[in-house]
Amino acid sequence: MEKLELLQKRIGHVFRDETLLKTALTHRSYSSQHNERLEFLGDSILNCVIAILLYERYVDLDEGNLSRLRSNLVRQQALFDVAQNIEVSAFLRLGEGELKAGGFNRPSILADTMEALFGAVFLDAGFDTVQQVIRTLFLPLLDTIDLKTFGKDAKTQLQEYLQGRRMALPEYHVVATHGAAHNQEFDVECVIPRLDIHVFGSGSSRRAGEQEAAKQALELIKLMQDGETVPVSKNKKREAQMKLAGIATIQENEAAD
Repeated sequence: MEKLELLQKRIGHVFRDETLLKTALTHRSYSSQHNERLEFLGDSILNCVIAILLYERYVDLDEGNLSRLRSNLVRQQALFDVAQNIEVSAFLRLGEGELKAGGFNRPSILADTMEALFGAVFLDAGFDTVQQVIRTLFLPLLDTIDLKTFGKDAKTQLQEYLQGRRMALPEYHVVATHGAAHNQEFDVECVIPRLDIHVFGSGSSRRAGEQEAAKQALELIKLMQDGETVPVSKNKKREAQMKLAGIATIQENEAAD
């Protein structure tokens, strides 16, 4: 199966005009015929489709909560997650400079490409088709949403988690930047010394990188609590688990008193 056929199978649409698909996958570093106009179109379409999906799915949520939930689903990180699920990076057309800089793994590029793909599907087959494509790709994300925490970004959730256990706030450090001044990518480290957690996130701004790093820290904490394998040494994993358990025991004893 040719590469573009594989991608079309993954998104659930076969293009009548394959030129649209190729343009959607083309970064400005590769050609003057790039995907930025399709990205503009796809961004608006995505917002509309997600709004309809949320309106239908969450009949008890008010306007403010629906708006916050939509913002979480159309932001760069959500689009990056969708792009990773269908491995869009394997189909990108990037210039030599972006290839050397690792652009095929850059969240901003992958997120923009997803929006361009939605714009291309709309032009190729109309609103009903692109609506179905977006629904199919985003439903797995919707199924993982916790309505108790949605609307709170990862940094806020991590801060509240640590404060609730009387732990110091995480430390964030920019460890590297990539790309030209107008299109930089920030690599940010999140450190929680008491749990021996050192994780990294990337984003198109320092804040976006911090949010991604905080998300990685939250996921790692959950893995440690569940006793699953995590990407740290066994000793560090065990130490972190013991610390988490100790904190929980202290809180339980305080509550009992």
